[in-house]
Amino acid sequence: MSALWPSGLERLYIDFDSFFASAEQHLDPRLCGRPVGVIPVASDHTGLIAVSREAKALGLKRGMVVREARQQCPSIVLVEARHETYVALHKAILETVESVVPVKGVRSIDEMVCALLPSEQRQAEAIALRIKDKLAETFSPALTCSIGLGPNDLLAKIAAEMNKPDGLVIFHPDDLPGPLLTLPLTEVPGIAKGNAARLARAGVTDMAGFLRLQPKEARRIWGSVEGERLWMGLHGYAVERPETERRMFGHGRILPAEWRHLGGAYACARVLLAKAASRMRREGFAARSLGLWLNDRQGAEWHGEKRFPAAWDDPAFLTALAELFRRAKREYTSRRAHSLHIVLHDLQPMTEAGRDLFSDTPDAQLRRRMESLSLVADRLNAQYKSRMLHFGPWAAIPGGYAGAKIAFNRIPDAEDFDNPRAG
Repeated sequence: MSALWPSGLERLYIDFDSFFASAEQHLDPRLCGRPVGVIPVASDHTGLIAVSREAKALGLKRGMVVREARQQCPSIVLVEARHETYVALHKAILETVESVVPVKGVRSIDEMVCALLPSEQRQAEAIALRIKDKLAETFSPALTCSIGLGPNDLLAKIAAEMNKPDGLVIFHPDDLPGPLLTLPLTEVPGIAKGNAARLARAGVTDMAGFLRLQPKEARRIWGSVEGERLWMGLHGYAVERPETERRMFGHGRILPAEWRHLGGAYACARVLLAKAASRMRREGFAARSLGLWLNDRQGAEWHGEKRFPAAWDDPAFLTALAELFRRAKREYTSRRAHSLHIVLHDLQPMTEAGRDLFSDTPDAQLRRRMESLSLVADRLNAQYKSRMLHFGPWAAIPGGYAGAKIAFNRIPDAEDFDNPRAG
């Protein structure tokens, strides 16, 4: 692991405030100033996936069940999420930010980091204010962001989160660790409850204690190099991280109320699997294993895995999925499914998938046809933004956006979205 000594304000981190809810207020000015909650589907049993600052001021939080939110705040306005619209807005925001300073990396739909050149570091605060002004001018005052300036990505991110909404916080290397000492350990990105418990068992209960550790001690407590990387980052070092390799493609879903049985779970899993397989082919991979997880509300879980020769065609994956559900019918005693997750993993590049291109056996010819058909279907579905071609039945899942919801670390591509009015 290599680390560079801190020098100045090398990173500018942008974190948008209540992004989904603020996006809705920007897109519909009638919502400005009102408590807004964004929901995945119209139901009293679903949870809020975002709340506006006005709703937060009234005690509403992300994840709160709609029924409880209405009881606590009868005036709340509920809006169904429009993920494709948020992705388009995200891209427009990127263009606006890059008109001021280049974006080094996108961290999520509402977070991005910029690397400042030495000449830019001397005017870092002015650049941050210029970004805020440019966003307000291009969009609207409803769409605000908090900005952090610091010597590395981690400290700039922490700074951006310290004075929300619409904040601007600067961590200069000469001021460290002062601003960090009052920060609870679990508010540091990378210190979850499990790691905080490990630290507590080692006698470390606050930030001062963690910073007093030696880097190798942090690694030992974590049980991995991540502890040392975190220690270095909090001390201001710019840690060079190795590039991560793609390990899997998958999707998960909480099932609609009327789908919470094995038949409904199977129909939903087929859709999610086709979406994951399409993404995988787009990035040039084949898979050698399919994993399936089923969970009920009481915590009963079932997991199955099916291995096969490297494949990238939908029929091969759907055959494996059918076998997993046959096993689930025998082994999953709950018989109820509240949520499911599917994963294609043990990946390898398509070019290394070991096909016998010259084999004329019926099985080899059929496999080549299914692979070609899967690629053709991908192209047509992407072109017309609908599920024009698919293998077997295709279920319309209530709430839409199957496989195209915005996850923390993944922003869907345009090809992930289907037109709900077509196909």
